Amino acid sequence: MADEAAARTDFADLVRRRMVELKLGLRAVADRAVDPDRPEGGSLWTKGTLENLANGRAIKAPGPGQLRALAVALEVPLRSLQDAAAAQWFGMETVTAGEGDLETRLLVRRYQAMSPEDRRRLQIIAETYDPS
Repeated sequence: MADEAAARTDFADLVRRRMVELKLGLRAVADRAVDPDRPEGGSLWTKGTLENLANGRAIKAPGPGQLRALAVALEVPLRSLQDAAAAQWFGMETVTAGEGDLETRLLVRRYQAMSPEDRRRLQIIAETYDPS
């Protein structure tokens, strides 16, 4: 699993792409990366950590506050960063139950290796599961 996850760059790719789109440098992103739930904590990302991420060097998986802060800094939905982090650090694919379903999400290991039939079965399970 570690080798599989280590090869992923989903999160780093998303960060780099948004920096280019927003024309923001590392320092600007670091300065803007404040958790909206705890603004008194200041920036949760350093220029050095962002530089390591952007250059493909290993960093620790970000925590929830760091993800919220980066979502604000990069003007992206938190869900996008959560999904990219799950892929990069844990080798997990985010799968929605059905087209346009924003409520039902599954984190699935080795989703890409599944057959189309197995993928569809997984989606049916998610769509019909009722815990009550």
